[in-house]
Amino acid sequence: MVNLKGVFSSLDVLSFRQTRSGRPYSGWAQIDVPHFSIVDAVAAAAAVQEQDEDLSQADAAPVPLAAPLHFSATAATPATPATPPVLENLQVPSATPATPATAATATSRDKRRYRERRRQQRAIASASKDAIEDNRPAHIRRHLAGGLKASIQAKFHLMKTCIATTGWIGVPKNSLAQGVHCLGDFVGPTPRYEGFKVVKAHPSGCARPIVDMDSKICGVQGGVPQNDPRFMADVHDPAVAALEQARGQMSAEAGSEYHRIEPSTVANGVVNAAIFLALISNVAFIRLAGFATGLFANWAPDVFDFYVDYMSDFYHQYPYLHRPFLNSIWSACTFNLGPRTYTLGHRDFANLAFGWCAITALGNFDYTKGGHLVLWECKLVLEFPPGSTILIPSAALFHSNTLISAGESRYSFTQYTAGGLFRWVERGFKSEMDYFETLTAAEVEEERLLGLERAMAGAGLFSSISDLEAAIVA
Repeated sequence: MVNLKGVFSSLDVLSFRQTRSGRPYSGWAQIDVPHFSIVDAVAAAAAVQEQDEDLSQADAAPVPLAAPLHFSATAATPATPATPPVLENLQVPSATPATPATAATATSRDKRRYRERRRQQRAIASASKDAIEDNRPAHIRRHLAGGLKASIQAKFHLMKTCIATTGWIGVPKNSLAQGVHCLGDFVGPTPRYEGFKVVKAHPSGCARPIVDMDSKICGVQGGVPQNDPRFMADVHDPAVAALEQARGQMSAEAGSEYHRIEPSTVANGVVNAAIFLALISNVAFIRLAGFATGLFANWAPDVFDFYVDYMSDFYHQYPYLHRPFLNSIWSACTFNLGPRTYTLGHRDFANLAFGWCAITALGNFDYTKGGHLVLWECKLVLEFPPGSTILIPSAALFHSNTLISAGESRYSFTQYTAGGLFRWVERGFKSEMDYFETLTAAEVEEERLLGLERAMAGAGLFSSISDLEAAIVA
């Protein structure tokens, strides 16, 4: 270690009182500060820094997980200049060795800081992986095994769901139910709809697959990340705070529902674009996006690979377009700002017909009384706790939410990819009109038949329980 005290003591500061051109600086008034030595203070600080050198090198993620990025649509108020410290009250670091008790306390504190920084570093490093370029994320297979033992049985056949004849998107068939629903419409003494079953959230929050009558996994009650006791404080709560802030600043603009007929980034106003950028840059939403992608890769690996193959071609063709989250496989996301978010019965028919979308519930509500996800064909009413994620083929399954109680708040964060993007890649990056102009009548008929085959092949990509059990053994 360099002897800084000796170096500083040997300096003649008066020799530097000239500019580079040789002109002398103006004179100054010297103020003596008794009982304070800058030499001792710098030397002591250098000693402390040397002790913490290994810790600082490991700190590659300085942004705390509990501190989301902030944004404002109004001009920032100039900061008030800080009041200069009173020199007499300065606490000067001591260059003398600490007592054994103090040293032990400092060591324990350093270890806690190190563990916290390492935890943050791992979370950020995981979030920085590209879900397409890195292909399949690494996941813990024991979570898969635990979920298989607690699967949710649905009394329906996935292959009988309705999708468009092109095989790329669903159909907007909304005949199952209309209007707003509460939990009492499905269970209780006088339900409006018969045959529904409430599925409780798993006590540990682990993922549970939804399995149809053919043992095909057609969704996941994903729960929350396991072995993360600070998930609610570090991820859920900051995400809610960011949405509440965005709600007061976001505005719906006229004409925002009209977009180009080719792949492009949806246009937003300046303020809305800034708010959206802040949300997708928020560490909490980055972690939620990555967690949902992990669920997708684990529970529907063949469908996930389909996304990787097509979206890899798509983004290489259009390098100026970007997914909202690098660590997520989906090409679009929606933030529902509440404050009492629910959905009416619908299918997201524009999404990939056999693709999965991720829905994350956020807020402060009693999930045993409201906020459930209703899967109408499956006759299931899934408890949907704040912070948890559910994955479903939203273009194929008719779904809705139950109302929450008065005074409660609920928000949601969804991720999805339009079926038209996959079709665009399949047809050589051409529009529907341009593509069919190049086909003969026989080729048009062949394309129609191919669409039906595509729909069947897409549904065949869904994993079965036995498929995943074999993957665990392997």
